[in-house]
Amino acid sequence: MNPHTPALRRWIPRLALLILLAGAAVLGWRHYAEPEPVEVSVAQVETGRVEATVANTRAGTVKPCRRAKLSPQGGGQIARLLVKEGDRVEGGQVLMELWNQDLTAQVRLAEEQVATSRARQVEACAAAAAARREADRQKSLAAQGFVSEAGVDKAVSEAQVREATCQAAQTEIGAARARVDTARAALSRTVLAAPFAGIVAEVTGEQGEYSTPSPPGIPTPPAIDLIDDACLYVTAPVDEVDAPRLKVGQPARIALDAFPGRHFPGHVQRIAPYVLEVEKQARTVDVEVAFDRPKEAGGLLVGYSADAEVILDARDGVPRLPTQAVMEGDKVLVLEAGLLRERQIETGLANWEYTEVRKGLAPGARVVTSLSVEGVKAGAAAVAKAK
Repeated sequence: MNPHTPALRRWIPRLALLILLAGAAVLGWRHYAEPEPVEVSVAQVETGRVEATVANTRAGTVKPCRRAKLSPQGGGQIARLLVKEGDRVEGGQVLMELWNQDLTAQVRLAEEQVATSRARQVEACAAAAAARREADRQKSLAAQGFVSEAGVDKAVSEAQVREATCQAAQTEIGAARARVDTARAALSRTVLAAPFAGIVAEVTGEQGEYSTPSPPGIPTPPAIDLIDDACLYVTAPVDEVDAPRLKVGQPARIALDAFPGRHFPGHVQRIAPYVLEVEKQARTVDVEVAFDRPKEAGGLLVGYSADAEVILDARDGVPRLPTQAVMEGDKVLVLEAGLLRERQIETGLANWEYTEVRKGLAPGARVVTSLSVEGVKAGAAAVAKAK
């Protein structure tokens, strides 16, 4: 028996324990020395539609094509208020009437004067005709030697005077008609009529109250606010740097906060010819976008907030990736075999949602969209976040 055997037997368990402890230490060191894979959000490159668009910088507003804030031309007491808020009216319909009995009486007086002038004209012209016949008769008698020349001159002069009186009476009729028109114009200033068909949005004042027109430089609420809600459009501000790319007639998409998830087709109908400078805000240009199919947007209210996205160009069936995955310099991070690898790509059309990929990536490649997560960089170990 080997004399060292008992000692060796005693050291074997100790040696095994030391090996186990060393292995655990190595594993622990590797666990703490090597970072955990970064959990990232990824999206696949796919084929689809990509658009180049321009969107408004601040919320736009739904506006009517026609809106009239009506007030009587002069002040007066409201005698008749024929509509209320929410009423639909036709063009030319009387909405409000001020007290105007004095002006109505003046119209009647002027009309009576026209009738009187016509009667005088009939009388004067009949007398002129009779005088002309008498002058002709005197001329005939003078030719036969029965009447002197003085008698003929007198008859002719009388006819001329009568004819002048007839012409004066005709002129007086014209003057009387002008007085009627003047009286009616004064009366019309007390009557408020709808200039077009629409809906009454607001009424200021009640029957019996006094309505006062707005003095120069001092705005006051209109007596009646009339809206033509049959024709609506969206006006929205666009950054001045995007304005040169816009043209009247370009297609657009309208989104309304009141109708989440829906989009309405439209087109650019007007671009403001000036830049609007608002204090502490970017300079913008107002763009008006009309609805292509207004009936689809039924139930809209004037004043709704809206967004308008003008489509500058579009391509279908092209490789695309989320725009948020594109880094500065047209680079992306691709997740391959558990590592993040940086790729240079060539981009085409782009908007806030998608960017076209012309070169550098094929459909199916997984690109990182959570670029702001700590530890996301080229060469880092990563795993895709479960959806």
